[in-house]
Amino acid sequence: MSGGVGERWLEAAYAGSPWLWPLRPLEALYRRVVERRTRAYAEGRRQAWQAPVPVVVVGNITLGGTGKSPLVAWLARHLSETGWRPGIISRGYGGRSDGYPLRVEADTPASACGDEPRMLADQTDVPVVVDPDRPRGARRLLEEGCDILLADDGLQHLPLGRDLELVVVDGQRGLGNGHCLPAGPLREPAERLATVDAVVVNGVPRDAVLGDHYRMALVPAGWRPLGGGERRAVTPSPFVAPVHALAGIGRPARFFETLEGLGIAHWTHAFADHHRFTDADLAFADGHPLVMTAKDAVKCRDLKANEAWVLEVEAVPDPDFVAWLDERLATL
Repeated sequence: MSGGVGERWLEAAYAGSPWLWPLRPLEALYRRVVERRTRAYAEGRRQAWQAPVPVVVVGNITLGGTGKSPLVAWLARHLSETGWRPGIISRGYGGRSDGYPLRVEADTPASACGDEPRMLADQTDVPVVVDPDRPRGARRLLEEGCDILLADDGLQHLPLGRDLELVVVDGQRGLGNGHCLPAGPLREPAERLATVDAVVVNGVPRDAVLGDHYRMALVPAGWRPLGGGERRAVTPSPFVAPVHALAGIGRPARFFETLEGLGIAHWTHAFADHHRFTDADLAFADGHPLVMTAKDAVKCRDLKANEAWVLEVEAVPDPDFVAWLDERLATL
């Protein structure tokens, strides 16, 4: 599903709308397929490739944005600061390349590698490799000298073995109606959370079913011009509101809520996740500034726009998560 239909379905899945109930027989079929595949790897009938260095998977069990990529960026910076040589492996959703594995270089366009890998390469300054075959991509990172690998959105990619599994949950949305695809937003049954190493909730959790978890927040870190240039402070903002706010992410409302929290008056323009922006999307004849997310900005660098600004946000995990992580990493 894509565009408006997909967004309406996702809203219904999180809201628990009754019109999804007829899809529950298909949900049962989906769950059987997931369980059969998981069992095949657990019993050794399918083999996962295990890297000779630690692999940390960061993923989610729901569709839609959870704040996973900002946590991956934080992990990459934290690991680098504590003496590791991390690398990031990604599927590269939304990108298309003539060859894999694809090392994301400074001039690699988002159209080739995908928007999230492009953003992560810009934000972390660590090697980022895109490959639908993640074990192959992981081996490419080993050639780069990486001694720990971060698998972005790799929870359901079982061919790549892992040493730690971290799941990010959007606190406001939670697990939605609690049902798996296509009757709900879950990629895997909620019971999967009991098998991962840590659940990290972005914001204030609404679901008691989440059980033990750590918390993190997404904090605005600064504004930068879309065309490049020095990053400015969050406040005061470097432009005059009201502004046109664009967001083509998993949950556009999160970006708009952030702007509200900063006291920035804006008009909202929500797009589907991974939307491919065009000049027309950025064309507003009223002369008001344009603001967008960092994920969207990597696809808009070469587009024509008037005054356009990018809001950088960073994940800030609670200290107890950092302490737990460092303790676990010491055992790997």
